[in-house]
Amino acid sequence: MLRKSFVLTSLAALALTGCTREGDIDSSGGIAITRSACPGIAIPVYTGDVTLFSPAEARTADAIDVVATLSNLRSSCVEQGDDIVATASFDVVATRTNTSGARQLVLPYFATVVQGGRVVVSKRISTIVLNFADGARRAEAKGSATGYVNHAAATLPPQVQERLTRKRKAGDVDAALDPLADPDVRAAVQKASFELLVGFQLTDEQLKYNATR
Repeated sequence: MLRKSFVLTSLAALALTGCTREGDIDSSGGIAITRSACPGIAIPVYTGDVTLFSPAEARTADAIDVVATLSNLRSSCVEQGDDIVATASFDVVATRTNTSGARQLVLPYFATVVQGGRVVVSKRISTIVLNFADGARRAEAKGSATGYVNHAAATLPPQVQERLTRKRKAGDVDAALDPLADPDVRAAVQKASFELLVGFQLTDEQLKYNATR
């Protein structure tokens, strides 16, 4: 099983990275949520689209050759031995300015597993192929990416789970305290949180264009 139920205080439920809140109010006053060991998925900022120019060194609107966008990112994950295998699927839609003739376009994209929002665990570069028919302005393709996360690394230590799930009653000394206010608990939750990031593998110039246009 890749999902584990928790009952947290309201503040903890909102702050727990990588968790899905079910929204049920527990009798203790906490909020019932489900934390998944599966990594979250996202498209990093500025990497969800790529613009090609003709000539390549141009950067004006009238020189735009092709614009491609990566979207509709979806994921699933399964256990495989000691690992959690996360698979992301996505769509790429490209439009071109010159519709004359059939054309094949090959674009590189990356799949990166990140731990705790900072540490790169792995990175894989793949390519997706788009085929424009003669006279067609638009081409579409479906892509996929895979990432591996060690199950033990994505599991919270027992003492941290106890801190997060322990029910508190009104009048308890720590009833109003958010467990994630404890730096050790917050650090453990962050360390056990993983993401699978997918986006176009851009050149420095392409990334600069996306960031400044």
